Amino acid sequence: MIAFATIAKSLKNPNIQNITTTHLFRFQNVRTLLLQSASESVKLQKLTDSNSGVLEVNLERPSTKNAIGRDMLRGLQYTLESVNRDQTSKVLMICSSIPKVFCAGADLKERKTMTPSEIQDFVHSLRSTFSYLEALCIPTIAVIEGAALGGGLEMALSCDLRICGEDALLGLPETGLAIIPGAGGTQRLPRLVGKSTAKELIFTGRKVDGREALSMGLVNYCVPAGEARSKALEIARDINQKGPVAIRMAKRAIDGGLEVDMASGLALEEDCYEKTLHTKDRLEGLAAFAERRKPNYAGQ
Repeated sequence: MIAFATIAKSLKNPNIQNITTTHLFRFQNVRTLLLQSASESVKLQKLTDSNSGVLEVNLERPSTKNAIGRDMLRGLQYTLESVNRDQTSKVLMICSSIPKVFCAGADLKERKTMTPSEIQDFVHSLRSTFSYLEALCIPTIAVIEGAALGGGLEMALSCDLRICGEDALLGLPETGLAIIPGAGGTQRLPRLVGKSTAKELIFTGRKVDGREALSMGLVNYCVPAGEARSKALEIARDINQKGPVAIRMAKRAIDGGLEVDMASGLALEEDCYEKTLHTKDRLEGLAAFAERRKPNYAGQ
């Protein structure tokens, strides 16, 4: 298994353009199915036609409400490796195939059989996997219908955008089990909703519905139940029409800039902007504007 923590850090490095990973699956020439996952509970599809460039991960473990155990974690790791390797990918959506649940968190029945050392290793691997997800160079969207609790919410927090249905239920209930969120929740939640609100949610383990999640900035959109995927696909299509290099550089500039002081952030922005100047897409954008037509970007 590759060292996800190391690769996640590498993906955030603005000087690294392409990451070569091991244990990758070969892509198959099938209309929508992108790969045979390492786990039956994680399916990856490559959408086509007007949605070409959009990839969709579906969590599918109905017996546990998509609770994350060793098998699902392995599937997530291999899937994200494959997404990172696919040069045609532009947007990634993470969804659930199980009605009324996104992800219920960790598989507590499985965890009960683990030793403290095994639990520590598992949580470390989960944290590294979510960091890898966060560091992907393409935009990522969590599509939340129903419950996103514990590790399920931490997965969603690792995405760039979150779209939920009104019946969504989001929370980090770990303190009720005498532990803390260990896969990034204590770090990503306060960065998103503010320190005080994050403390209240984590200290109490309180769960919030879709509307409250929207009001506190935890999600980008709250739509009627059952419509989260449609809204996410609408946003993905909008992103898909923009210059792929520009989108990747914008994500790199934003994410990298938030971790440094303003002067360093502006220097990073300058570097990322420069990388868009020498692309065919920039010239195509100017030509399309002058000719009053829709640009045809190739990601070059």
